[in-house]
Amino acid sequence: MMALPALRATPRVAWMRLERILARVFASGANPLAQLGAVACLLLLLLLISGVYLYVVFEPSATGGWRSIDTLSRQQPFPGGWLRSMHRYAADGFLLIAVLHLLREWVLGRSTGFRRASWLTGVPLLVFVYISAIGGFWLNWDKLGQYSAVASAELLDHVPLLAASLTRNFVNADAVSDRLFSLLVFIHLGVPLLMLFGLWFHLQRIHRPTMVPVRSLSLGVIATLMLLAAWLPVSSQAPADMAVAPTALAFDWILLHLHPLADATSPGVVLVLVIFVLLILLALPLRIRASQPVAVVDPGNCNGCRRCVDDCPYVAITLQPHPNAKPGMQLAVVAANRCAGCGICAGSCPSATPFRSLQRLAPGIDLPQHPLDTLRRQLHEALSQASDKGKIVVFGCARGARVAAVESHDVVSFSLPCTGQLPPAFVEFALRCGASRVVISACSNGTCEFRLGSRWTAERLAGSRDPHLRRHVPKSRYRLVFADVGDEPSVAMAVRAIRDDRVVGVRP
Repeated sequence: MMALPALRATPRVAWMRLERILARVFASGANPLAQLGAVACLLLLLLLISGVYLYVVFEPSATGGWRSIDTLSRQQPFPGGWLRSMHRYAADGFLLIAVLHLLREWVLGRSTGFRRASWLTGVPLLVFVYISAIGGFWLNWDKLGQYSAVASAELLDHVPLLAASLTRNFVNADAVSDRLFSLLVFIHLGVPLLMLFGLWFHLQRIHRPTMVPVRSLSLGVIATLMLLAAWLPVSSQAPADMAVAPTALAFDWILLHLHPLADATSPGVVLVLVIFVLLILLALPLRIRASQPVAVVDPGNCNGCRRCVDDCPYVAITLQPHPNAKPGMQLAVVAANRCAGCGICAGSCPSATPFRSLQRLAPGIDLPQHPLDTLRRQLHEALSQASDKGKIVVFGCARGARVAAVESHDVVSFSLPCTGQLPPAFVEFALRCGASRVVISACSNGTCEFRLGSRWTAERLAGSRDPHLRRHVPKSRYRLVFADVGDEPSVAMAVRAIRDDRVVGVRP
């Protein structure tokens, strides 16, 4: 049967198992590991909102910075001091989530090919997060801010491009002028603006990016920060004094971990380490991988309906005037460097119906390595004999549960690059060819390798997205199950249930 090689990368499988466990713990699609990017965007929004309030009462001067923030915390514990604590904990969470998001994408192998641009624009964002977070401690200008500013200056003094020493700006109290403090304010406020600009680039090739997690997860994140801010409020330490070196400090190990590392080794060693890590991260997308065949447009069958444009997860398809048709008619064009080879565009094409009388099924857009014509032919052959009638047909995703594992004397399976490649009409076609039931296995919410494949599949089968499954197809004769890598028992359970005509509730 039509099958693709299973993915056997151990780190990826282990990560997917962890996500599957959390998917059972967090109901209603609120698995945080599957929405790390959205959680990071939510935390950034909270940082901006709380930061605006703090800046209103902040006095941007060397002598007034500490006083204004300390007075806010003491005289206005709510909402002033509470928002200040929220700001700090949101910054901690933002850095942790950003690093975890980068780790997840690397473990799942999402740094090369059509994802290269997103990776290369995401790594600098991590640098901006560090700079902005560390710069926030300087503005408070207490003992911790003093320690961080001096340690950062010592680190930057080892950069060969900087001719003048930055440490000289902190040799005594007179050196820390309001002019220098204005520079520190600019760093903390200007870098987030660069971060927002970089985030726009980061999401340029993502269609319908999820900027905010599902409501239950969003409320959970906000409630956690609110409780932390109320239970462990952040307070200023003693004001900075350049004549006295800070000793005992209430330290933030999440945001300032580079400073003690520099104390234990040297600023030069830490700088080399940071540069080395950045070079490794930037070099990851340069790994040589086998070229991925991209979707191919058939001008004779494409009428420019733009469904493939709307469904493509990576903005890889655009429209241009059709060269062989009347004025106003358009033709889909695929950008090879953006195409994921997922086939979701083929599943959205209205000409991809298997009921066409043509000897060869030629949709307006299709995958040359896994054409729908081959799927139609193999499906017809598997159900052509009288002895094959009544079989259960299982369509699955090569990146999810292995549907071949459920094959038996009355079950036949077909694996696709993504379940989103399956036009809904193939479900009706299988039933007309003699299949007794049809099971469609898609990846669960947030774990789809190509982001939108399982979502579009569910909406097409439900009739809320075109092309949709025609309503006269009995719902009792097909089931949609959400199963990830290693979740073959869920597919087997759906097969047994539909064989026995039992209704099984599946959770996306």
